[in-house]
Amino acid sequence: MDGRLERQIASARARLKGRAAPGHPRLSQHFLLDAALLRRIVALAGDVAGREVLEVGPGPGGLTAALLDAGARVTALELDPEWASFTRAELADGPLEVREADALAAAPTVVAELAARAGRPPLVVANLPYAIASPLLVDLVRGATAPERIVAMVQKEVADRLCAGPGGKTRGLLTLLVALRARARRRLVVAPGSFTPPPRVASAVVEIVPDPARTAAAAARPRLEELLRAAFQARRKMLRRALADVVPADLLARAGERLLTRRPEELADEEWLALADAVAAPAERQ
Repeated sequence: MDGRLERQIASARARLKGRAAPGHPRLSQHFLLDAALLRRIVALAGDVAGREVLEVGPGPGGLTAALLDAGARVTALELDPEWASFTRAELADGPLEVREADALAAAPTVVAELAARAGRPPLVVANLPYAIASPLLVDLVRGATAPERIVAMVQKEVADRLCAGPGGKTRGLLTLLVALRARARRRLVVAPGSFTPPPRVASAVVEIVPDPARTAAAAARPRLEELLRAAFQARRKMLRRALADVVPADLLARAGERLLTRRPEELADEEWLALADAVAAPAERQ
């Protein structure tokens, strides 16, 4: 006998059948309705039984059903009222709350709410709308309450940037905004044909684990993000020139030639912290 996930996929396919446009382009809707793949994604989050889980963009509820089958308590944020109503009705037998909300505005607050309810940070498991994936992930890792773990489907290009090490062209501002607060790794690559409708790009599942020690280190350096933004806006320049407009020359010189003669993507995470310390005004130094 089919389980909840198989029934949900069948219902979703029936709902989508005959539509001229199965997904709403403005909302980056590409639905994953492969039961085996959905279960693999849930498994990447670890043991979700009894855990509070935030899902963003559930659409017709395939991943939602997989999470419920694994024993999770799911709070889902869905901007499309049609799919919010559909998933809420189809999965009414499970511990599920579907809220019609803009995840960019609501997700960090919901993470804090679920953490207070459970007494521990929740998990985030989602097939993220591609249009909001990067800013949302940054907001989640630097929120006042960060999730314990994020397992998210994103564009493969975004996954590559999130996980990029020093020296590569894919390493950029997004990499550092996440890496200085969390550890990210790519877990799974998903071909376009796995989705309905297929996107024009390959996708990947990333695992992001916020690190309190890294977050504290970043928070202790109030100008760090300003330095990152200035550097990557002029990423073809050496840091000496890229930071000249935001750091006085006498402070910038404290960073030393070893850092200042390199380009922003070449620095390791720890070197960015060292750079922020070197150029800090006297009042900012600990």
